[in-house]
Formats: sequence, structure tokens, C-alpha cells
Amino acid sequence: MCGIVGYVGNSSRPAGAGHGALDVVLEGLRRLEYRGYDSAGVAVVADGAISSRKKAGKLGNLLGELEARPLPESLTGIGHTRWATHGGPTDGNAHPHLADGGRLAVIHNGIIENFAELKQQLLAKGVEFSSETDTEVAAALLGDIFRNQLGGDSSKGSLTEAMQLACQRLEGAFTLLAVHADQPGVVVAARRNSPLVVGLGEGENFLGSDVSGFIDYTRRAVELGQDQIVTITADSVEITDFFGAPAEGKEYNVDWDPASAEKGGFNSFMEKEIHDQPDAVAQTLLGRSDLNGKLTLDELRIDPELLKQVDKIIVLACGTAAYAGLVAKYAIENWCRIPTEVELAHEFRYRDPIVDANTLVVSISQSGETMDTLMAVRYAREQGAKTISICNTNGSTIPRESDAVLYTHAGPEIAVASTKAFLAQITAAYLLGLYLAQLRGNIFTGQIKDVLADLSKIPAKIQKILDNSGPLRELARSMKDEKSVLFLGRHVGFPVALEGALKLKEIAYIHAEGFAAGELKHGPIALIDEGQPVFVVVPSPRGRDSLHSKVVSNIQEVRARGARTLVIAEEGDEAVRDYAEHVFYVPETPTLLMPLLTTVPLQIFAAELAGAKGYDVDQPRNLAKSVTVE
Repeated sequence: MCGIVGYVGNSSRPAGAGHGALDVVLEGLRRLEYRGYDSAGVAVVADGAISSRKKAGKLGNLLGELEARPLPESLTGIGHTRWATHGGPTDGNAHPHLADGGRLAVIHNGIIENFAELKQQLLAKGVEFSSETDTEVAAALLGDIFRNQLGGDSSKGSLTEAMQLACQRLEGAFTLLAVHADQPGVVVAARRNSPLVVGLGEGENFLGSDVSGFIDYTRRAVELGQDQIVTITADSVEITDFFGAPAEGKEYNVDWDPASAEKGGFNSFMEKEIHDQPDAVAQTLLGRSDLNGKLTLDELRIDPELLKQVDKIIVLACGTAAYAGLVAKYAIENWCRIPTEVELAHEFRYRDPIVDANTLVVSISQSGETMDTLMAVRYAREQGAKTISICNTNGSTIPRESDAVLYTHAGPEIAVASTKAFLAQITAAYLLGLYLAQLRGNIFTGQIKDVLADLSKIPAKIQKILDNSGPLRELARSMKDEKSVLFLGRHVGFPVALEGALKLKEIAYIHAEGFAAGELKHGPIALIDEGQPVFVVVPSPRGRDSLHSKVVSNIQEVRARGARTLVIAEEGDEAVRDYAEHVFYVPETPTLLMPLLTTVPLQIFAAELAGAKGYDVDQPRNLAKSVTVE
């Protein structure tokens, strides 16, 4: 989950002119702080030595430390922003960690699973440790190999070779970056089950957990494969596997600019990203069909004949993405008539699931690096299933290891709590469901064209919700002292209720639970007390009348027990007014597409309430954007 940046340049980006290694690294960390903010640190190679600073807390604490104790000018540096795993968020546990008598600096994302065994071996050699982290063990191992096994040869290949030998002994998920005082113009990095991308410049090269780490300087990027090591200098990028065999990465161009990762005048990234949603949905729909309304998903590189044989679909995801999967289940089963299961990825492979060659596994991950989901995808492939990834990050691991990918085009999502990626994931899942239905002949081309036409109207409808959100925001501010909020929904409204509760938990730290409305009388109604706020997602009265009437009955049930009902309903649904303290209307749209609209008020409510409580909605406590450990 941690954020990692590496840089090597030459005099064309002169140190001391606001463009030295430290400036580049700090700008990268600023953009990557969403990946973790328990501590931050940097190291530069200058004057034949390693100089480093690190500080617990957010990046601002490190900046204060650097102002008080400046680092020397340098053209080689690494930086790290941490989400704590091994060891608490302290100065001592912050990265970088030093080894080889302080001449080697290492930063790390992930978990070294065999750190305890390695630590005992190093302690027996007289190595001393000053932190609680597994990272310091990796640094000590690398330093021991460099100095004692390779003799401290200062040639370019030595640190690279030491990294190769170290990685052969490491187990777990890791990205490692290292610099050494003996090799001032070199950064060596390794990746296994953890994100790392190379940025290509002119007279300079970059490393980052994702392209945000260097987007200010270049849009040329290289994706690395599994178990690869990359050595960058100002003028070269060399890739090998863990055993030294030459390897190649895949170059691509980043299709968004630095401004896309800025707040754009909003108070928070989350608020900006809520307002980005009309464009996120529109961009995800763009170019997916021909003039006749036939879907053409060029990214799906699976033989259509194999897809026609699919008799079961399993959707794998975690958190918000899992709720997108629940929405997808309703649509896919409706359009394709294929049994569809939604599994939490971290539970999937541990329960001996039934998967075979006729199973299609669809993984959903914003970052494409979610470790639980990645491992579940690997397990599914081992069982012979075909795998499709729905992802927002080009070149990330899960799409690369899947048989096919359907990219969302939501743009960079910086806030930890997902908003626009969620709507883009649902949109992409709709496209996948329609494509499979088209392929299998479940519905006619004309029907698909009608659904696509309805989808094309969604961005304007989201914008209407955003433009009329004043009363909802006012209500949210008035509820900042509430201790608990419940959410109810039926059919596709159920996963919306789950997502609304999750958003409130994530950023406002309020107890919140989402329930299937019909489940109330089976136990949860005991939670209802006088004044208890209950959000209810009401289905359209135009569709399944019985479903609408049942939810109205659920509203009456909780009101009879003193609940304060906050209702999200379709425009024109006047029947709910008599049963609600507050009603927030969304535009009419077909039932299956309704989550793209009914989710938005709940996002706005959570963000506004959390802001009223004075919380940092972009970086909620204990969370990070990309969960890259199991």
C-alpha cells in the first residue's frame, strides 16, 4: 500500500534550481500520499554518502524536518510514504532503512513473509536492528550480500546483482528500491506481487508505485513483469529477472495529465471526484459500440466461442468494488441468464470453490494491484477458469495476469474512499453483461442499443443530482453529531445501501450498516430506536410495483418504531412523501441502471458530513488507497 518514488537525473535538471532529486521525489510523494500517510521519508546520494530524513505522520511532517535539517543537493534519490504493516507509525519504523554502515538505503512496499527467519540469520552475523519492520531485514540482507558476498564492488552491476541474490531469498509481496553511496547515479528496484512502474525521461528516469509518482515530468512509462529487477541511471533502463536473465518491459503512454490529479478548486479530492462522475461514466462508455448499436469490446481477448460455453460467472472483488460486483450480478443474470456469484476475493480461494474451464471469473479492482483479488485471480486461472479484469489502472498487475481486461476510464482517483471508480466499474460491468448477452444471443441488438441509449443519458442525470444537492448537504451538516445511521434497499438498491454505509464508515467514522430491506424483520429492526436515522433507497414505482410497495411498507415499519426516514426516490414518486422526513429525488432511469444515480446522494452525504466533523475525507485514518498486502 505504501507509495514509492525513485529518481536519477543529470545536470540537465540542475540541483538547487527547484529540480534536483529531492524536489522530484517530494513531488512524487505528494501525489502518492493517498497510498499511505503513517510516515514519510527520503534518501539522496551526495558527496559519497547517503543522507536521509524520515518522520512519522503525514508528508507535511517530513517537509518540516527537511526545512529544519536540509539535505545536500543530489541527482539520485528515493522516497517513501508509508501505510504501516510491520511496526507502528514511528520515526524509527519509517523508511528509508539504512544498512552497510549507513551507505545503503532501502524503501519497501509489501510484506516480507520470511523476515523472522532472515533476521535470525543476520543477528547471528552480528547485524544490529533498530526498528520493528520487515523492511530493515531486507535492507540488512541486501547490505550483507553487497558487502560480504560480492565484496562491495562499486561497479554498476554490483548493487543490481546484490538485489538479484537478495530477492532469491525473499518470500512474500514486495517492491524494493535501493541506492548505495558507492553508486551515486543508480537506483535498483525489484517487484514481486507489488506495483512498480518506470518513467522514461530525457537525461533522467523515474520509478513509482504508479504513474502519479512522475506524471509531472513524463508520460512515457514502462510496466514491469512479475519477479523483475530494474536498474535505472540518468540515461539507461535495464531489466532482468531475479536470476539475472535479461527481460523486457512494455512501454505505454499515460493518457492523463498532472492537472487531472489536482483538486480543481474543490476542497478535497473526494469532492472533485464525486463531481468527475458524469465524465467518468461517459468516458467508460466511449467507443464501445458501432453505428448499429453492436458492442465491440476490443480489449476482451478471449475467443468468443469459449465465452459462449460459460455456464457460471464468479465476480471477485473487495470493499466498494465488491458492491459494484453485486450490482453487476443483477444485470448479468437478467441479460445473460448465466448464474452469477459475487465473492469477497480474500475468502474465495480458501474455501475450495468449484471452478472449471466453463467458469468465467470477473475481477474488479480500481488499482489493479489489490493483493487479495490478485491471488484469487491466480487461483482461478490455476483451476482452468477464464478471467476478465475490470480495472482503472493501465498496465497494473491484475489486468496483465488476466486473460482479458475491460478498462474503465475514470481517470486518476486520489481520495482513498472510492467514488467515480465505483460508478465506472458498474458501467463497465453493464457493458460486459450486454456483450455476453449479445454473444450468446440472449437479447437482440435492438435491445442492446436501447440499453446503451439509456446509459448514454446517465452522465447528464448525475450532473442534475450534483446541481441540486444543496438540501442534502445541509441535512448532512446538521447530522454531524449522529452516532449511527442505517441504510436499506431492495434488489439493486441493496448494494447501494451497503455502499452508502461503507462511505460513512470510511470517512466519517460513524457506525453505519446497510441491510436488505426485507431482512429487517428477521432481526435488524431491533436496532431501531427513537430518532434513529435510516436512509431508504426506494425502487421505481414504474417497474416492479410490488417491490416499490414492499419498500414503502419497510419505511412504515421503521417509522412506527421511531426512526427518522431519509428517502432516495425517483422523480415523480409522490407516494413516499407521506412516509419520509426528507426525500431526495433522482431522475427516472431503468431499474437495473438506477445504482448509477442513487449512489451519488449517499456519496455527497458522507463527504459533507465528514467535512462538517472536521475530518480529512481524502485520507481517512487506518486506510490506504491500494491494499497490496493480504
